Amino acid sequence: MVFRGTITDAPDFDPTADAEALYNAMKGIGSDKDAILDLVTSRSNAQRQEVIAAYKCSFGKDLIDDLKYELTGKFERLIVSLMRTPAYHDAKEIHDAIKGVGTNERCLIEVLASRNNTQMHAMVAAYKDAYGSDMEEDVIMDTSGHFKKMLVVLLQGTRDESGVVDADLVEQDAQDLYAAGEEQWGTDEAKFIMILGNRSVTHLHMVFEAYEKIAETTIEDSIKGELSGDFERLMLAVVQCIRSVPMFFAKRLYKSMKGLGTADNTLIRIMISRSEIDMLDIRECFRLIYEKSLYNMIKDDTSGDYKRTLLNLCGGDDDLAGEFFPEAAQIAYKMWELSSMTKVQLRPTVRPAPNFDPAADAQALRKAMKGFGTDEDAIIDIVAQRSNAQRQEIRQAFKSLLGRDLMKDLKSELSKNLERLIIGLMLTPAEFDAKMMRKAMEGAGTDEHALIEILVTRSNEEIHAMNAAYQAGYKKSLEEAIQSDTSGHFCRILVSLVQGAREEGPADVERANEDAQELADACNAESDDMEMKFMSILCTRSFPHLRRVFQEFVRRSNKDIEQIIKKEMSGDVKNAFYAIVRSVKNQPSYFADRLYKAMKGLGTDDRALIRIMVSRSEIDLFNVRKEFKETQDTSLHEFIQGDTSGDYRKTLLVLCGGED
Repeated sequence: MVFRGTITDAPDFDPTADAEALYNAMKGIGSDKDAILDLVTSRSNAQRQEVIAAYKCSFGKDLIDDLKYELTGKFERLIVSLMRTPAYHDAKEIHDAIKGVGTNERCLIEVLASRNNTQMHAMVAAYKDAYGSDMEEDVIMDTSGHFKKMLVVLLQGTRDESGVVDADLVEQDAQDLYAAGEEQWGTDEAKFIMILGNRSVTHLHMVFEAYEKIAETTIEDSIKGELSGDFERLMLAVVQCIRSVPMFFAKRLYKSMKGLGTADNTLIRIMISRSEIDMLDIRECFRLIYEKSLYNMIKDDTSGDYKRTLLNLCGGDDDLAGEFFPEAAQIAYKMWELSSMTKVQLRPTVRPAPNFDPAADAQALRKAMKGFGTDEDAIIDIVAQRSNAQRQEIRQAFKSLLGRDLMKDLKSELSKNLERLIIGLMLTPAEFDAKMMRKAMEGAGTDEHALIEILVTRSNEEIHAMNAAYQAGYKKSLEEAIQSDTSGHFCRILVSLVQGAREEGPADVERANEDAQELADACNAESDDMEMKFMSILCTRSFPHLRRVFQEFVRRSNKDIEQIIKKEMSGDVKNAFYAIVRSVKNQPSYFADRLYKAMKGLGTDDRALIRIMVSRSEIDLFNVRKEFKETQDTSLHEFIQGDTSGDYRKTLLVLCGGED
């Protein structure tokens, strides 16, 4: 195994001299924290063990006890953890995750999904030595169901590491996984556990490729659709570690620092456990996905001696390098290849109601709005639990039976966000999109993000229907409205998209190669020429074709298209092209990100929240939910619950369709 850590053996190492230096740093009043952190982070773990032994020989004291006494807070936790052997550090993390009230399932998942057989055996032995009990028994006591079974399988440390691959068994495993999940009602979890818990990494890489051909979807998407809760999170972590351990940890590190507050235990655990193994690879993956170096994220998110120690473990700022890493380019290439092979099964959260009776619904709605007060619950139960086509029948029945306009009645009875949401649900998708485009452009200022989101993610058919609805509703063409409200290259991009003339169909390999070369050449041109060339390809080619183009672009330029857009472009043009690339790669993930941005921080962008929840509820909101959970480590349901209130919240949660 090639180690690509940031911490290596110090040359000319003298454990006795180090022990004396640490003793002097802690002698007297106060302690020399700089001396401690510089020494500890510039020695390998094996060398630190020698320093501990030398300290006891020279001074008759326990170095770890002295460090605990002299240091405090997160800095103390970090330094003391660095002094433990990897096995004892892992054992302590597992012990802390299961002792006391409640269980830290995320810690169990992270550690047990990512360790190899040797690390697993050493950790189990260290646990027995340190705590006098059996790790497997303690884990069994503290967990349940399929989650527990998979943890026990992983704890055995018996994954095949022979490197021998049997092609017939690859095919058989792929078929068995398909039969256990996608092909049947209910899921045969035991089959998933047996295969994902025991087969070799090389073997499983091939199984995942074979599975994609059979199921026309990735193993990750199947797991998200078939499993749930901690078991789903564990199986996804195992798959991510099979694909790329550094990528798995890059994502965990990002989640530990983004948003308000820092998950310091996670940050400390990963920075220590990977510092001598693959921290350089993790840094590359981090920069690839988040367009920001791990070094800068730590710098912005932590402080004091704690920060300095973490930065020493990180080992360097990749943003200063400025260029893309060859290894990261390979990972980007693989991501696009995966994206181009995957056929995601889109799943809505709102479906047509069975035993539908538009006349009865119309009467019930009238009753809910008649007299003093309004029965909002009755309105929500009907409107949010019917498909859009059914709602149109209710609108018609309301007029035919009662001679009244349902939309006008709803507007007069409801108010604020609840009214906007219910009316949005009652409009046809084309009317709703047209109204959202109008709202984005009316009054002072323009909501460019809304214009981008709608035009980038709608099909040709949806764009044509929206154009017609806009013309009918506002007596002006949508194209004219865009031209009078935007300018420059951004205006041209929107006008190109509003034609609804994007090519449809699969990738043309030869043409994709030509397109990739043209984009690569354009990166060296003037910015105007570059933007025009990007527009001519990104706004017109089909999504399957663009996946192939972006994959080929990485091969030809050693750069990822997302990185180029972020680095070379700015403002609305950058945002528009970036939205196209994100949608091409994974549209539900793009919407999950938009929903997160609509609710995070102070205040809520209710217009964006309503727009996405309404427009995706009958298309792919279930997929969006799953992506939200994976990227934010919290469910969309939970986020909506914490960010909204009253009947508005109740309606959004019905549309959301469940807690993940």
